[in-house]
Amino acid sequence: MDFVVPHDHPCLPGHFPGRPVVPGVVVLDHVLQAVEAAHGPRAAMRLPQVKFVQPLLPGQTASVTLDGAGPRWRFRVQRADELLVSGELVAEAAP
Repeated sequence: MDFVVPHDHPCLPGHFPGRPVVPGVVVLDHVLQAVEAAHGPRAAMRLPQVKFVQPLLPGQTASVTLDGAGPRWRFRVQRADELLVSGELVAEAAP
């Protein structure tokens, strides 16, 4: 799943003045959206392992890749061939 955080996104003012960087929580929200888009709604999700390698800047296109079968996935967020974030996500099925 590809996504872009626009320059006018409300998360950006103050993060950081003069050189805005997309907050990690916004990137991780896109990971959660990718899981739900591919596998349906989840009642609860946790991220036992996350590693931020490079920042995502506003206006850049990033891609979420999921590997594995639910309820546990490995994920990668990349900008072209450059790794930005990797980790593991564990989900419970929705009631």
